[in-house]
Amino acid sequence: MPKVALYAGSFDPITNGHTDLIKRSLVFVDRLVVAVAENVQKQSLFTTEERVAMITASLDADPRVEVRAFHGLLVEFALSLKVQMVIRGLRAVSDFEYEYQMALMNRHLAPTLETVFMVPSLDTTYISSSMVREVAKFGGDITSLVHPVVASALKTKYGSKG
Repeated sequence: MPKVALYAGSFDPITNGHTDLIKRSLVFVDRLVVAVAENVQKQSLFTTEERVAMITASLDADPRVEVRAFHGLLVEFALSLKVQMVIRGLRAVSDFEYEYQMALMNRHLAPTLETVFMVPSLDTTYISSSMVREVAKFGGDITSLVHPVVASALKTKYGSKG
């Protein structure tokens, strides 16, 4: 039976940190579902459809990766796909408490679903979607932080500044 994992997030937008984690996770899973959360409590810069398209473009059409949008509980989506594990990224110690609580709740809701924490590569540790958006909004150089498709989309969203 192939090992299938799920990597969920808002990806608003996807960064090189996200893509690094996705590519590195493919070392120990056969297939990865990148799940784009439709979070009604967050005001996203990009629509769900735009985020799915940017993620797909950023991954250079790797057949082992499927990008899908979802809403509702992550565990329900994971179980519907027969996923065995959820991958979560930890950039800093401050991420751990929230992620740990979420992993325990997910285990409560779906005892067969494992959570695996991954740390980013050293050269992507500082990258976050919110920082990328802020730098792009004020015209800073984001070319080393995101895929060119994402940089172009940010430039379009923010006009000539991005």
